[in-house]
Amino acid sequence: MLDRLIVDGAGTKLDGPLLFLKRTVEAGLNEAVEVTGADGRARLGRVATLDDEYMIVEVLESTAGLALAETRVRFHGQPLHFNVGPGILGRVFNGVGQVMDGGPPIAATRSFRIEGLPLNPVQRATPRDFIETGISTIDLMNSLVRGQKLPIFSGGGLPHDRMAAQIALNARLRGAKPEDFVIVFAGIGLPYDSAEYFQHTLEESGALARTALFLNRASDSSTQRLLTPRFALTAAEYLAFVEGRHVLAIVTDLTNYCEALREVSSSYGEVPSRKGYPGYLYSDLATLYERAGRIRGREGSLTQLPILTMPADDIGHPIPDLSGYITEGQIVLDRELDRRDVYPPVKVLPSLSRLMKDGIGAGYTHADHPALASQLYAAYARAVQMRILAGVVGEEGLAEADRRYLEFGGRFEAEIVNQAGPRTLEESMDIGWRILRVLPKSELTRLSDAQIAKHLEAAGVSHE
Repeated sequence: MLDRLIVDGAGTKLDGPLLFLKRTVEAGLNEAVEVTGADGRARLGRVATLDDEYMIVEVLESTAGLALAETRVRFHGQPLHFNVGPGILGRVFNGVGQVMDGGPPIAATRSFRIEGLPLNPVQRATPRDFIETGISTIDLMNSLVRGQKLPIFSGGGLPHDRMAAQIALNARLRGAKPEDFVIVFAGIGLPYDSAEYFQHTLEESGALARTALFLNRASDSSTQRLLTPRFALTAAEYLAFVEGRHVLAIVTDLTNYCEALREVSSSYGEVPSRKGYPGYLYSDLATLYERAGRIRGREGSLTQLPILTMPADDIGHPIPDLSGYITEGQIVLDRELDRRDVYPPVKVLPSLSRLMKDGIGAGYTHADHPALASQLYAAYARAVQMRILAGVVGEEGLAEADRRYLEFGGRFEAEIVNQAGPRTLEESMDIGWRILRVLPKSELTRLSDAQIAKHLEAAGVSHE
């Protein structure tokens, strides 16, 4: 740490978590600082913006008790780093990487910048291999691939917290040793009960032993929310690219992150863009999402499953809209399915995994998996169309084949989408083959004759 100190009188204004200072020392953007008040407690911060005369420091802890005349700022001479080591799994951290589970500090062996290190795109390897989450609508219809970034688009009040916890408990990389697949879980701006739910669920199930848990509560500083995913992803990069593990990073809720970004940007006096968010929202989100992937010559991988809530369930809102340009698909939750007590309420038709083809099929899951998923998607899309038509002419006005599609649609939502507990991919596929038996053989245009004979006709079901 460099002994550079701003003493009394340098502070010009304290606005929430932002400390405005005269620039009396040389400092760098994103440089780590310690802010100390009359109470003697050092608070972590960083230089957010600066010019020739002034600088703004983001204070990452409570500013209660700080007075400008008695505030001192010490500069570290380097950006914020996170000290990591082999004991990081099984631990609970706050939003800025400080241990909060009552245990000893991490025995650090490495220190990394929280912004992540630049990666040459040429060194990126294509995402491969299937990650099983235990959720049929993901595993069967929109498969998650190792090294992918696949967000979940939810809405206020929908059960995305329950889904996140379920995936953290049950996700696995098929073919890998259990100890080689680990979870980094980051909660951003969580209410007290949600934070307790995640920690209690992971502890009670024993899954915390393979998880690094980062919890930023709603009562914490808004500036701290901007760093929580960066500390978590730094831990994930260490586990993936230093220890050689396969990491699934679950980050919820990125909407709280974006709201904090808008709040802090407004405090800076920056010109707002769409919906009041800063014009650099796209590039800022990219600095998080693009940390997922695989690196040539490295054993480990980093897969991201970020969760965001769409304000007013608007998928065209800037947060999901910009996320869709960066990520490789999306899983969309539906309020209407949730009202009908369907869990998880995944809306299959607008959901998409662009890298699904790189992680399923022969050598990855099952040779018939791609064809089955395609047939189920096509049949369900037709069933939704038939529901609209039946609303106009009545079900009795439909042809026999169309009524079969109506039956298929109901069974698809009741048996594939809705599930009481985790399923293996094989269990999901068995259900898929079973519900396809309600359709005539002539409608199964996405399946080969051999697949129909093997999975449908062999069951003794007639397809007239």
